[in-house]
Amino acid sequence: MQSLDLGIIGNGTIGALVDPHAEVVWSCFPRLDGDPLFCSLLREGHGTDDFGFFVIDLVDLADSEQRYIGNTAILVTTLHDKEGGCIEITDFMPRFYQHGRIFRPLSLLRRIRRICGSPRIRIRLRPACNYGAQRPIMTWGSNHIRYVTPDLVVRLTTDASITAILQELPFFLENELTLLLGPDETVPGAVGKVAQHFLEETTNYWREWTRNLGIPFEWQGEVIRAAITLKLNTYDDTGAIIAAMTTSIPEAANSERNWDYRYCWLRDSYFVVNALNRLGATRTMEHYLSYIVNVAAGAANGRLQPVYGIDGRANLHELEVPTLPGYRGMGPVRIGNQAFAQAQHDVYGSAILAATHVFFDQRLARPGDTALFQRLESLGDKAVEFYAQPDAGLWELRGQARVHTFSAVMCWAACDRLALIANRLGLAKKAARWRARGQRIHRDILQRAWNKRRNSFVSTFGGSELDASLLLLAEVGFICADDPRYVATVAAIESELKHGDFIFRYVEKDDFGAPENAFLVCSFWYANALVALGRKDEGRALFDKLLAFRNRHGLLAEHINPKSGEQWGNYVQTYSMVGLINSAIRLSIRWDQAF
Repeated sequence: MQSLDLGIIGNGTIGALVDPHAEVVWSCFPRLDGDPLFCSLLREGHGTDDFGFFVIDLVDLADSEQRYIGNTAILVTTLHDKEGGCIEITDFMPRFYQHGRIFRPLSLLRRIRRICGSPRIRIRLRPACNYGAQRPIMTWGSNHIRYVTPDLVVRLTTDASITAILQELPFFLENELTLLLGPDETVPGAVGKVAQHFLEETTNYWREWTRNLGIPFEWQGEVIRAAITLKLNTYDDTGAIIAAMTTSIPEAANSERNWDYRYCWLRDSYFVVNALNRLGATRTMEHYLSYIVNVAAGAANGRLQPVYGIDGRANLHELEVPTLPGYRGMGPVRIGNQAFAQAQHDVYGSAILAATHVFFDQRLARPGDTALFQRLESLGDKAVEFYAQPDAGLWELRGQARVHTFSAVMCWAACDRLALIANRLGLAKKAARWRARGQRIHRDILQRAWNKRRNSFVSTFGGSELDASLLLLAEVGFICADDPRYVATVAAIESELKHGDFIFRYVEKDDFGAPENAFLVCSFWYANALVALGRKDEGRALFDKLLAFRNRHGLLAEHINPKSGEQWGNYVQTYSMVGLINSAIRLSIRWDQAF
């Protein structure tokens, strides 16, 4: 049965998910939001007529192991057969500096090496196109096979038998084979030597990248893996960071909460930029900030939508794909995301909070100036206009619109940060204006979002329900953590939204019924709230419990079943990995306290 116990590889152009038996179950070409060349994650089955996968079978398979090469995005799978034979498969996508720039080709490299015994293998390479609707046209030569789709041509270059691959014939593995799936171009040189060079350079790249990270003293391996994964969810060409590499992994079994997450949500920007800043990943952060600023600058009349394509496109019209049955057959499979058309007013604060770094971080090559501030002011104007207007909220409710407290708080944050930026630029009158507007919104939120009967802030103005975003009120500076109202709100969330070790985002019914699984990042928010309340030991204990629910590679999806611990939702989830990073940095002892 399919699971999310998958490794992730990538290079900032494309990515792939690989299962414990070395099957490539998901990979989109020619970029992270493209048509999946491999899509068996959403269509299980390897029969004669099935396709959409890349499998290296070990005949009479008995056992498998899988690991990353330390501090890299290079995945190694070891397969053992029943007769004592053993092979090792190394999967990666090349990424390294060449000719003064990053070389990140449209290429997947698989190296197969005999470790011992007389292993017999079979290579089954069956790409798909048009979201699993058909197989590409194939042509071949003496050392390559071409796969021709309506929009793309990829070429497999190999030193393995072309006949064995085309006819999927088992054969004995003598030494080492290379499979290079990439652009329809001739490989310059022996494919094995090219692969060895790519492997060495890619290993060096990732180790140098991780060497420059600022990591906490504790949980170093966990943070490094999360940071690499965050980097793999980055589309280098524009700087966009996707929410996840997949589409339509359901949030819970048979829930139909199946969404396409291969896009960039503006609300993620505040948390992602904070994580990158704390890690010292300034180039990635700067590139991402450029994407955010460009999207904001291009917003018509200052109006932002919640989510954009990785190329900045606005229209993400949502469609259901009939050709893929879905994860474990739990459709529908969707491409596009209709949330782009929703009103979610928190995006104004998210964009401005992220952009604030441009004005204050002296490491960045292009500091913010008055011209950029004026562009951000148009977003602030919208925040003032919309803060008390109904919207779908950060949980993207599709069937109802209300005035959400978190949206209003983020609109306040937009004004608050604009005042800080204006001060930084020496614009005293502008600073006073934005400060006054923020104070007015702040007073209104305190009056309308506080429920005296519940002794808590609530999720909507005049409402009585809770949601996990209220944990962030101190995080964004709206209220002090030692304010009795915040303390009481955290206590209310503990009482109502905490199920076992996990915090649900909310518990009331929505368009699809009551949520069954916990939204993972909310539990990291709760751990951070415990630290802010001076309950650090409790926060550390919770954090250790959360780490235990990661898969074998230290990776997290979007949701988790609080009873079984099984992960659900799109994978690997940027929000969850960023939550891990931010919590680890807050909870760890300092380096100067460690010895």
